[in-house]
Amino acid sequence: MSAVNVARLERAALCDLFEELGPDRPTLCEGWTTKDLAAHLVIRERRPDAAVGILVKPVSGFTEQVRAAAAKRPYAELIGMLRRPPFWSLAGFGPTDRATNTLEFFIHHEDVRRAQPEWEPRRLDATTTRALWHGVSGTARLALRRFKAGVEITAPGYGIVRTHTGPAQVTLTGEPGELVLFLNGRQRAARVELTGPEELTAKLRQARLGV
Repeated sequence: MSAVNVARLERAALCDLFEELGPDRPTLCEGWTTKDLAAHLVIRERRPDAAVGILVKPVSGFTEQVRAAAAKRPYAELIGMLRRPPFWSLAGFGPTDRATNTLEFFIHHEDVRRAQPEWEPRRLDATTTRALWHGVSGTARLALRRFKAGVEITAPGYGIVRTHTGPAQVTLTGEPGELVLFLNGRQRAARVELTGPEELTAKLRQARLGV
């Protein structure tokens, strides 16, 4: 299991899909085409000075300027850069690649897949599913830190994660990959079951989630 790098596999699959679809197809990232998303991923690991704006809103304008400039490169060039990350990046070392890129590339792979007509969920292998479940706990605590009610997150056969203290008022159930998507702001595209008081479940489906 440790020899399999899910982040690397998802990166390669996403690059293949980028090539198959071309630069102008929609994604779940609002306003971004496949080329826009490819440019985002390139600067995320090649321009750390600009990538900080992904998490720090005051410098997000600079990040967008750099991304927009990168998006002017030929599409094939962007995909080539994405396939071969620099050796000095976090992707250049297996443990940091798995820690920082497994969820990132799975989510963006699905951002492209699920924006296309007649998509269907993939059948994920056990190694990928375990890797995604491993990321659910930390993601849930960050994504739901401002959600006032306790949430119980269940992936049958994998485990249970609870947020906040006290009894859970909402239960979120699904496969690990679907939970990852839901907790990262893709509620509409994630196939999960959400139970609890209608007011709370509605709020959770519309909440701005993501790390």
